Amino acid sequence: MAASSRTRLLLKNAHIASLQDNGEPYGLIKGAIAIDNGTIQWAGSEDQLPPDWCQTATDLHICDLGGRLVTPGLIDCHTHLVFAGDRSGEFEQRLNGASYADIARAGGGILATVKATRAASEAELLDLAAARLEAMMAEGVTSVEIKSGYGLDEASEIKMLQVAKRLEESLPVRISRTFLGAHALPPEYAHDRAGYVNWLCQRMIPRIAGEQLADAVDAYCEHIGFTPEETRKIFDAAVRHNLPVKLHADQLSDMRGAALAAEYCGLSADHLEYTSVQGVKAMARAGSVAVLLPYAFYSLGETRKPPVAALRQWQVPMAVATDCNPGTAPNTSLLTCLNMACVLFGLTPEESLNGACTHAARALGREQTCGQIAPGFHADLAVWNVTTPAQLLYWRGASPLYMRIFNGRID
Repeated sequence: MAASSRTRLLLKNAHIASLQDNGEPYGLIKGAIAIDNGTIQWAGSEDQLPPDWCQTATDLHICDLGGRLVTPGLIDCHTHLVFAGDRSGEFEQRLNGASYADIARAGGGILATVKATRAASEAELLDLAAARLEAMMAEGVTSVEIKSGYGLDEASEIKMLQVAKRLEESLPVRISRTFLGAHALPPEYAHDRAGYVNWLCQRMIPRIAGEQLADAVDAYCEHIGFTPEETRKIFDAAVRHNLPVKLHADQLSDMRGAALAAEYCGLSADHLEYTSVQGVKAMARAGSVAVLLPYAFYSLGETRKPPVAALRQWQVPMAVATDCNPGTAPNTSLLTCLNMACVLFGLTPEESLNGACTHAARALGREQTCGQIAPGFHADLAVWNVTTPAQLLYWRGASPLYMRIFNGRID
């Protein structure tokens, strides 16, 4: 459908998964959504439509959705979308028996992408990332988190964050930028771990904060990444500069990363396959979100699942994201990941959909404006060629998206 120049939009005859706590599964409402100037004004039964939204108003665009399902626009809260290069050869290596850690130690993995990303121009990175982002948008995504971490030097890290900013300026999507300088040890510091951590803390994080280049700081706390002690130094620097933190935690081993993220009231701890019950309890106390990344689990052929039962028991909100990256999650389909979260990790469809909306928004610190269909929230919506949320997560293949609405405007 053509983009509308109107500021008032009324969506009628819809099955609305509001994801509000209204006593119905998915917060379901059969009715209408009123949008003005990019913001949801009202959602409810059509027989309760406010008088100022009558059909005779000349400035009102009315769209009959024919009973289709409407959800909040999907939120992909963990991606590595900006990169250059190809690592399909590593996929073949893993299928022939090499482990992810083996490949990384041999100079592949993250550092292979670092080499290609450093060599690419900002324009090249923008074109590559835009194509990936447009594929996500075609599946109803309206907000995306993008991490740096494939530069690992000052110029390249800044280049990646600037590309993420340009994506938001050029496409109808909300972008959260995360500084992931502690993704891997760059070759220049191969024999000086302490020097690299000090550089991150004393040079990069102050610059990132001072120039408002990122919204949060992340780290890869793992035996092939950074130790808990190194991560703590990085997080201390982030806190000094008023940047919230999140963490790649306990993906390949229990490094007590979830508890470390919770110690800093982290927005989220992500992966979590090896997280202990103690880590889950710490996250619950801190209010941190558990971001589950089932495509990486699937791609790596892992068998240790995140502790979903414990996360439920301790009422830790669970988000679901693609982890889109060139090595362990070469995937742009958030809908596929929602299906995988159900089939592989045992989430219910309602938990999974909340994971790409309500809880994903919280993982980005945007829970007051994104992730639900409620008055005062951004009018970022997805309209689907299905009538129930379970249908949305059940079928795989062609995108069921009928219409994407961003900031109150129809794409």
